[in-house]
Amino acid sequence: MQQDFRQEDKYIKAKKRVKAIKGFYVHLMVYFLGNIFISGIVIFGLIQSGYTIVDAFSNFGVYSTWLFWGIVMFFHWMGVFGFKSIGFGNDWEEKKIKEFMEK
Repeated sequence: MQQDFRQEDKYIKAKKRVKAIKGFYVHLMVYFLGNIFISGIVIFGLIQSGYTIVDAFSNFGVYSTWLFWGIVMFFHWMGVFGFKSIGFGNDWEEKKIKEFMEK
């Protein structure tokens, strides 16, 4: 009985994790496509208002959404993957202890 509960609990946690990862990748795709679209509109508007192509591409307004939305993406990444993707998962300490004990 308790084994069934553990299996179901693991399944629910895994399903929730997969949903969070999928949500992050969808957000990442929208980030790139949305910023390309927004940057194109800003560049087009700057060129229409008299800027040269070089000046339009070097304008901070073109890159500001990339920067600020990128900060939001970083925090979304930290919320989904956290320090686990850097190598500090829940059982990192245990693995390191075992590794040092084997040496």
